[in-house]
Amino acid sequence: MLEKGVDRCSKWDNEMIRMKRKGKKTIGERDPLEGWVPLENPEGASGQLRDAPAVRLGWGGWDHVGTSGAAQLIPKLKAGLPLRELESLREGLDVPMDRLAVLLGISRATLHRRKESGRLDSLESDRVVRFARLLHRAAEVFESLSNARLWLSAPQQGLGGEVPLEYAGTEVGAREVEDLLGRIEFGVYS
Repeated sequence: MLEKGVDRCSKWDNEMIRMKRKGKKTIGERDPLEGWVPLENPEGASGQLRDAPAVRLGWGGWDHVGTSGAAQLIPKLKAGLPLRELESLREGLDVPMDRLAVLLGISRATLHRRKESGRLDSLESDRVVRFARLLHRAAEVFESLSNARLWLSAPQQGLGGEVPLEYAGTEVGAREVEDLLGRIEFGVYS
C-alpha cells in the first residue's frame, strides 16, 4: 500500500499524462482536502509558463545548462559560482537556506565560510547547476514554477516513493529524476 501523499501525486501524474495524451495543456493545483486537481491552462496552447521560473542564474541562465553552453559553463564552475547563485536557487525552489544546504551537501560551517568568501567551490557550483537544471526541467513539464516546486518536494512513485530533491543528491539520482520528468511529459507509464 502506498503512502497517502505518494498515492495522490501518482494519481495527479497519471491524470496529467491522460490530459497530455488528449493534447490538452494543463496546470495542476493541490487542494488540501481533495489532493491534486488538474486544471485547464488559462493561456491555452501558447506554451508559456504561467509562472516563469524566477531562477535566472547570472552565468547565463538555462542556456548554459544544456550541452551547447557547456564549454562556457565549465570554466565558471571550476572557478566557483558567486554565492548569489545559491541564493537565486533558494528563491527558485522556495526552500530555507538550511534545507538547501543539506540537499547540496554543504555543512553549516562551510556555508558560513562561503558567505564570507562570497564564492562556492567547484563541486558546490556543480550541484547548484544540477538542481537549477532540475527546477527548470520540472517547470517546463508542469508549466509553472509553483507546480514544479510542489512536484520536486513530494514523494514520487516513479522514484520508489522518494522525494525528487532528495533523490537528486547525486548525478545518477538527478538523471533518474530527469528521466521521470521526460516520461511524464511524453505520457510514458512508469
